[in-house]
Amino acid sequence: MELADVGRHAGEVIDRVNTVVVGKRDALELVLAGILAGGHVLLEDFPGLAKTLTARCFAQVLGLDFTRLQFTPDLLPADVTGSFLYNQRDGDFVFREGPVFTNLLLADEINRTPPKTQAALLEAMQEHQVSVEGVTYPLEAPFHVLATANPIEYEGTYPLPEAQLDRFLLRVSFGYPSPEEEWAILGRRMARRTEETTLEPVVDAATLKEMQRALEDVAVEDSVGRYIVDLVSATRDHPQLLLGASPRGSLALLLTARACAVLDGRDYVIPEDVKRVAPAALSHRIGLRPETWLRRVDPISIVEEICARTPAPASGHLPAYTGGT
Repeated sequence: MELADVGRHAGEVIDRVNTVVVGKRDALELVLAGILAGGHVLLEDFPGLAKTLTARCFAQVLGLDFTRLQFTPDLLPADVTGSFLYNQRDGDFVFREGPVFTNLLLADEINRTPPKTQAALLEAMQEHQVSVEGVTYPLEAPFHVLATANPIEYEGTYPLPEAQLDRFLLRVSFGYPSPEEEWAILGRRMARRTEETTLEPVVDAATLKEMQRALEDVAVEDSVGRYIVDLVSATRDHPQLLLGASPRGSLALLLTARACAVLDGRDYVIPEDVKRVAPAALSHRIGLRPETWLRRVDPISIVEEICARTPAPASGHLPAYTGGT
């Protein structure tokens, strides 16, 4: 698929989702960029800000099989991955697939389930496979996890450890709508005359996979690649941070910046693409020092400060790497 076609399809996807999720186009583009880059996205925001609705709308518009799994304190790993059940007719155990066997899994309130159940998703998110009783079952591509988390209610929650947060390509927040946007939400609800929303698909699973493969053709000039490395390296030396981003953070910047370039109609990455995705790609990969945490410093503000003081390149040279290396 040509990159121009990818950009056109992506624009149509965002336009259609934006008819339901009002006024949050930038955040929606980040979510789609994460999906196009082949990753998983953590939607962290206050209750009632369309996190679940966003996941359902993307599943409909992308033509993907969709499963919603409500994470609760009594959820078991087998409730996620599936388990073996005894078949009395055949006298043997058969594997019953869990909700993880889908194209788009909504892990709703992922921080409300114990670490053992949270860990059941790790292999699926990283390896696109599930191991049960020593048997490995592959997950059909495309496979993406959109997880939601509430950042204010901590009673009865189990914060995601850094290793699991690192599995999410991006962490995206929507924020409250403006008064005009909120009035548009009410107006559309009255015009719709029903609570449920159904969107027609723009693409299907096979087309989405072609769009993801086409992103490999997006050029990243050497100076832009080194700019990515400089940003991530700066998190490791920052005086307010105890833990800097790993090389997985550099890869997250690279992959999502390519997707943002295509969304903007380009076949090459510019520094502005990197700056645009940096807060969502790095803020959950850094650890604050205790004194910084006590002052309630937002990790996003630190990433933005790093982007502001790190010199951005201005070069038109072609990349030195060759495809496939």
